Amino acid sequence: MMFPPVDLDKSYRIIDVLEEIAKERESTVARIALAWVLHQPAVTSVIVGAKRPDQLQDNLAASDIELTPDELARLDEVSKLPAEYLTWPFMEEDESIIRKHP
Repeated sequence: MMFPPVDLDKSYRIIDVLEEIAKERESTVARIALAWVLHQPAVTSVIVGAKRPDQLQDNLAASDIELTPDELARLDEVSKLPAEYLTWPFMEEDESIIRKHP
């Protein structure tokens, strides 16, 4: 078992969407991934892991990318976390618990 646990299938689905967007934009997956992180409201900075100057330049170019609402929606959809609270087993058995979300 990996720690922390990683859903590899989900990770590969996210990478697939990143690759699609990168191809559409004639960009790199790394640049699109960093641009996506930079578009998150709670993110104020990003740490890059470049080993070579060309990687650093590619990473820095992510700050110039404005992802479209459609691209952001595609990435958000494929990466969203499951609603774990709503799937707790005891909630399925207790009808007295009011569910406010589907």
